Amino acid sequence: MAIDVDTVRRVAHLARIATPEARLEPLAAELNGIMQWIEQLGEVDTDGVEPMTSCVATTTPMRDDVVTAGGEPGRVLSNAPKSADNFFVVPKVVE
Repeated sequence: MAIDVDTVRRVAHLARIATPEARLEPLAAELNGIMQWIEQLGEVDTDGVEPMTSCVATTTPMRDDVVTAGGEPGRVLSNAPKSADNFFVVPKVVE
């Protein structure tokens, strides 16, 4: 996929990035280089490779599931727009 100056100008406009005309041609060349690199990644043989979210096998540490009383309703509700009797008050959304 080749990226031309008009495409760079349009993307810059959509992204609300002020780009001088003199910078459009070099940007198009840079983006074309990036696209060529991405196309090279498509040539890598990934058959038999399981998808992963990290290159390091780790497990998430678990904490004990302990019920607590809380005991800090004032602190919890300090930023609530509206509260009553230690509960959040929200607008009714169901008729």
